[in-house]
Amino acid sequence: MDKTAVLIPCYNEAKTIQKVVSDWKRVLPEAVIYVYDNNSTDGTGKLAAEAGAVVRREYMQGKGNVIRRMFREIDAEVYLMVDGDDTYPAEFGPEMASLIREKHVDMVVGDRLSASYFTENKRPFHNMGNSLVRKSINLLFKSDIKDIMTGYRAFSYNFVKTFPVLSKGFEIETEMSIHAVDKNMYVENVVIDYRDRPEGSQSKLNTYSDGLKVLRTIFRLYRIYKPMGFYLLFAALLAVLSTVFLIPVLATFARTGQVPNFPTLIVCGFVYLAAIISFFSGLLLTSIAQKNRQDFEMLLIRCQEQFQEKEQAMRKKAEGQNS
Repeated sequence: MDKTAVLIPCYNEAKTIQKVVSDWKRVLPEAVIYVYDNNSTDGTGKLAAEAGAVVRREYMQGKGNVIRRMFREIDAEVYLMVDGDDTYPAEFGPEMASLIREKHVDMVVGDRLSASYFTENKRPFHNMGNSLVRKSINLLFKSDIKDIMTGYRAFSYNFVKTFPVLSKGFEIETEMSIHAVDKNMYVENVVIDYRDRPEGSQSKLNTYSDGLKVLRTIFRLYRIYKPMGFYLLFAALLAVLSTVFLIPVLATFARTGQVPNFPTLIVCGFVYLAAIISFFSGLLLTSIAQKNRQDFEMLLIRCQEQFQEKEQAMRKKAEGQNS
């Protein structure tokens, strides 16, 4: 098990990857630098290996797929995840790693948005999208994460080994943030500097298509993690809609004793029934979500025991080598 692992998912980052690896080797010389090449065609993997990184490949395209592979294969006391485009300074890594070790933080978020992101980033819709996603998640999940979509993060062993990676692409950061909040994991924000990509380096993030994927991810995870709020909203909308159409029918009946619009009355009855079903679906799924949280706590206990066993084995190995 590594003391510190720096994880760098990469796709066609030949212009910057050697500098990124060199910066991390300078700032954290004790860390193992892992570069996972996601089908690059510009020699990114070869250049990373020349710079001193451990290079592996993930053949399933997408950042989420790369991170799934990283989390499965690498054991470390502290994980630092950073992009290979040289937009995140390595100098903040030691502070983020120390929070994992000393304060037992589960996830440290490198907060670009409180520093230089809005002035350095030249894509205005990226700026708007980051603000929208941050506000949406903090409102829906009652959290205080300062930068939802940052690719600069530090993780504990427990977070990495209990995080179920479902996203395939750039929505992975959103999924991480929501998972941490829902499972009551300890999250800290560290304000970092951000620099835009150097000239000639192209972003793989599409503002519109990937932005829609992120919003769909928020919608999907809110439905999964907060089913009562999700289904109660639908129940309320259906009940209000049905009531609006039902009031004239009831008013006519009270005045004349007749129901001239039977189809409207029947449809309103079915809509009310759908509202009731939605409400009780929310109740049932909330119980299931609560059971999932209880099971997750037991998983954390087993994961912590596994971590301690690996830590002891590492100490014994080090003592044997010293003697």
